[in-house]
Amino acid sequence: MPAQAATVLHLAVEGMTCAGCVSTVSNALNAVAGVSAASVNLATGVATVSFGGSEADEATLRIAVEAAGYQVPVGDRPWQAVGITQRLRVALPLTAAALVFGMMPGIPSEVADWGAALAAFPVYAWAGAEIHRRTLASLRHRSATMDTLVTLGTTATMCWSTAALFIDGARSYFETGAVIVALVLVGRRLEAGARHRAGSALRALLDLVPTTVRLADGREIPGDQLAVGDHFVARPGERLAADGTVVAGSGAIDTSMLTGEAVPLDVAVGDRVSGGTLNTTGVLTVSATRVGAEATPAKLARLVADAQASRAPVQRLVDRVAAIFVPTVLAIAAATLVGWLLAGQATGDAVSATVAVLIIACPCALGLATPTALQVGTGRGAQLGMLIRSARAIEQARDLTMVAFDKTGTLTEGRMTVVTTTAVEGWDPDEVLALAAAVEQNSEHPIGRAVAASVARPAEATNVRARPGFGISGTVAGRVVDVGRPDGPLSGEFDGPPVEEGTTTVVVSVDDHPVGVVALADVVRPWAAEAVAALRGLGLEVVMLTGDREAAARRVGEAVGIDRVMSGLDPEGKRRELADLQSTYGRVAVVGDGLNDAPVLAGADLGIAIGTGTDAALEAADIALVGDDLRVVADALHLCRRTVTTIRTNLVWAFAYNVAALPLAVSGSLGPPVAAAAMAASSLFVVGNSLRLRSFSGRRAG
Repeated sequence: MPAQAATVLHLAVEGMTCAGCVSTVSNALNAVAGVSAASVNLATGVATVSFGGSEADEATLRIAVEAAGYQVPVGDRPWQAVGITQRLRVALPLTAAALVFGMMPGIPSEVADWGAALAAFPVYAWAGAEIHRRTLASLRHRSATMDTLVTLGTTATMCWSTAALFIDGARSYFETGAVIVALVLVGRRLEAGARHRAGSALRALLDLVPTTVRLADGREIPGDQLAVGDHFVARPGERLAADGTVVAGSGAIDTSMLTGEAVPLDVAVGDRVSGGTLNTTGVLTVSATRVGAEATPAKLARLVADAQASRAPVQRLVDRVAAIFVPTVLAIAAATLVGWLLAGQATGDAVSATVAVLIIACPCALGLATPTALQVGTGRGAQLGMLIRSARAIEQARDLTMVAFDKTGTLTEGRMTVVTTTAVEGWDPDEVLALAAAVEQNSEHPIGRAVAASVARPAEATNVRARPGFGISGTVAGRVVDVGRPDGPLSGEFDGPPVEEGTTTVVVSVDDHPVGVVALADVVRPWAAEAVAALRGLGLEVVMLTGDREAAARRVGEAVGIDRVMSGLDPEGKRRELADLQSTYGRVAVVGDGLNDAPVLAGADLGIAIGTGTDAALEAADIALVGDDLRVVADALHLCRRTVTTIRTNLVWAFAYNVAALPLAVSGSLGPPVAAAAMAASSLFVVGNSLRLRSFSGRRAG
């Protein structure tokens, strides 16, 4: 009996704040019978679970997460900051009251102690309930998180303070327990808001498709019922419901949500359009070619989800360090308490120092250092038309030494265009081209279509006869016109510039007499030369790998500024050349678009596919460009480098903060309230430093 295919489920998980939380949720899910693999991403708050058989289902997984002390929301995902805000509305005024009772001079000690207790206990027990619940859940799973440190610190404070109410001369710290909980909640509220803003560009991709679609026959149907071949209507101000081809009407499409390009794209009958783009003018009737999971918005969302769900090796290292760090801190806290008591210090001072150790060591900033920077970096990339599919891509981009471009469809448009027309003496080049276009206007050959497209209104031709492999002929205004490949070297009779090397030529004859030559070539993409220059500005070597003939490849290389050209390569040949480049130069990125580029994109240290390419190329690449503006390649590499720098800065700050502050807490120089404020400030620094990536504009925009 065949094995049942595994089911992959994505669960939104709320309440995670650090790497320890990630470990707790991951352990809880992996412990469920039937689960083969479970990974949890802190930045997105999503758990990806693979399971099979009948032992596990969504309800079982939800119960496991909630038993671990976290929440799996039902329906639309609520914003985590809302719940924190509600608790803060109670916690902040009560904390202020506890501070007044505990620190204001002139209040009788008994009144002050009991007043502070009455104000602080609701903050500790109710406002901090989620923190304590997650601590208990993590302990059941034999793990520790930053919540463990907060719970232990505040519980020790409240227990000692309660005992101090009945001990003459003992000092209570009720206000300290309230301040710790309140400051932790304030920090998490700001972190939740920052995370929400950082991911807004990515979430916007998921909202591009309208919920209802107006069909050409006037009916309105739900968007998920649209099928391939259906004709739907997009009026001005409406988003296109699916990918398709315009079959009626003309207008201008705003693609800025996908490409970042502010100038609308003019479209007419026969043009392809993408779902989720905005129709700004005109009424369009579109025949759907890709719907649902195959349409552009869904594909972009999957790429973004891949980018968010993956974690770099450095993040896995952080998780391991944090797992060791928490029990180490607990040991330091215990040693601090014992040391202060053995030294004969007051019990209250010993408790204060121990609490400060527990609070200052919370690894929240450490857990946020990598995922927050990754989310902001990939989100900004999505806005600028580059979808970074994995954290691996960001790391690989840091140490690149070379970028290799495919030619056809990447550096060039991938279609033939007339570049020059030369004529014999007595003939006008424009007249020669017009005659050729007249007989080619119904041709299905790419060269014939290119010749026909070069003339606005070709004349009518009769008796048109195609000669496969040789050319085409017909009668135009009583003259027999033949367009075909040259039989030998071109003569010097033509009045005009010499035919450029690397072009494709056809000879135009009238009544069996050659009258001109039309040269065609694959047109270089706009800004390709600028893109190559920008990559060299990043200190990278640039080469070309192509299956085209040497002369055509050299022509394009000269046009865009690439000196080293390797031509005549099949897909396997490209892989071999890539391997040689990697062994000689180190890490090499490849930019391509076609089916034949998929193997070399997969084998590259960093694969980059342009958005107009094939699905195979997009799937094989690490970075997908939404459009075909090659300047975005340099922007993508620059953004990846900036993101890596941001991650490093975050990690240095997080580690340095803990290392520097712990001795102060052990010595008693750093009280619990100050420790709580410093912990929140450290987390906010990491988030704020990551959010600086949102200002990245790239060389193209600059």
